[in-house]
Amino acid sequence: MDFTIIVCTYNRSQNLPSCLAALAAQEGVDGLDWEVLVVDNNSTDDTPQMVDRLSRELTIKVRYAKETQQGLNYARNCGVSSSQGAHFTFVDDDIHVSPRWLAMLAEAFARTDADAIGGRIHLDPSMKLPSWVVPGSEISGFLGYQDFGDEPFQMDGKSRYPFGGNMSFHRRVVARIGLFDPKLGRKGEGRKRGELFKGAETDYFHRLNAAGEARIFYEPRAIVYHRVQPHQLQQRYFLTIHFNAGFQKAFYDGRPYRRRALGIPLFLYPQITRALGRYLVLLATRGPDTAFRQLMTVGHFLGTMAGYRRAGRETA
Repeated sequence: MDFTIIVCTYNRSQNLPSCLAALAAQEGVDGLDWEVLVVDNNSTDDTPQMVDRLSRELTIKVRYAKETQQGLNYARNCGVSSSQGAHFTFVDDDIHVSPRWLAMLAEAFARTDADAIGGRIHLDPSMKLPSWVVPGSEISGFLGYQDFGDEPFQMDGKSRYPFGGNMSFHRRVVARIGLFDPKLGRKGEGRKRGELFKGAETDYFHRLNAAGEARIFYEPRAIVYHRVQPHQLQQRYFLTIHFNAGFQKAFYDGRPYRRRALGIPLFLYPQITRALGRYLVLLATRGPDTAFRQLMTVGHFLGTMAGYRRAGRETA
């Protein structure tokens, strides 16, 4: 089999009909042997019944797998282990792929012999964004938006790499660096603060880069559209994912820092002071919408401090 498309889902059965319908509408793939694998990450809704119905109604191969260990990377690893394709590709359940998305991925793999390929992720144009989210801006990237322009190029896997909503791999990558790290990433429902750990694929691409001679490519013709959930358009969501990103990075740091106060490395205190000062200046001079990005940075520092403090308590 050429491709397995892995859709990891948790209690979002209502998203699956439109997500899989877009996959079923792929054009230019008559010469490909491919399947869709829906990984149910311990859902309590009607996800199994929905997948069964769609597998009978749609004209594509649809399989179901269940992963009872809660966490996106557990689900991803289940999908990889259960997949049959020479390539496996991930899309989220709130993603709609463009009509020639898979054909463009197949052409790009054949042309580049890539280890991994990522394409464009655009926000669903029907969504109304709040004033502080400018389409194409850095903040929109935290909603999964990614667009590096019209020309394909090789990514370094460190500063530029695919996002999780549209990333594909050759199976040989697993033999080189293994599976995703299950202690990283989302766990459970997105409205709960404790699960909002984003960017678990970052670790995977950094590991691929560190393994040497990684062939990671950007393919602009492989376009998908992300339908953002309502709670993801609230400022609380952005602050939470930044706090948790700092917490996660610090908690798993593991490096010894001899100069600490309250379990927190001393160098963080002047850093958060400067970040807070910049936020207050922006708030006073340019208003809350412009200052919000800096407030997210403050949240990241607070999470980092909390992560070091928690790690210190658990190892004491």
